[in-house]
Amino acid sequence: MEPAMSAEPEATGPAEDESSIRNVLKGFAEAWNRHDVEAFSMAFAEDADFTNVLGMSAHGRTGIAKFHAPIFATIFTDSSLTIDEVNIRFIKPDVAAVDERWKMTGASDRKGEEIPLRQGLMNLVMTKHDDRWLISVMHNMDLPTTP
Repeated sequence: MEPAMSAEPEATGPAEDESSIRNVLKGFAEAWNRHDVEAFSMAFAEDADFTNVLGMSAHGRTGIAKFHAPIFATIFTDSSLTIDEVNIRFIKPDVAAVDERWKMTGASDRKGEEIPLRQGLMNLVMTKHDDRWLISVMHNMDLPTTP
């Protein structure tokens, strides 16, 4: 006999951990909006892996900072990132899968032309290091914009 399935969602983990993850993501967006590559990179674990919407990747906090420095100074220099929705699922007490829907305005293409509103999804694996949650893996994707 199979165990009964509950219609109620299971608890996703301690409230403090969820709050900490949300604070890291808030700081991530704030650093993006200041175009502060050093503060932005501090949301990532030392050995993190990052993949952008084009499939380009960077490894490690330093590599992620080096990857973002030139684009913060050019195509994203006037960009503004807003996080709309965050879903957190704790895999283990120190590992969380996080989906984050975002919107961006003010970005430009390589010719300097402003890109219309962008919407996307960041899929993250976040891990707890001592008492601090950090992004260990990030995959970013564009989503279609709605009129």
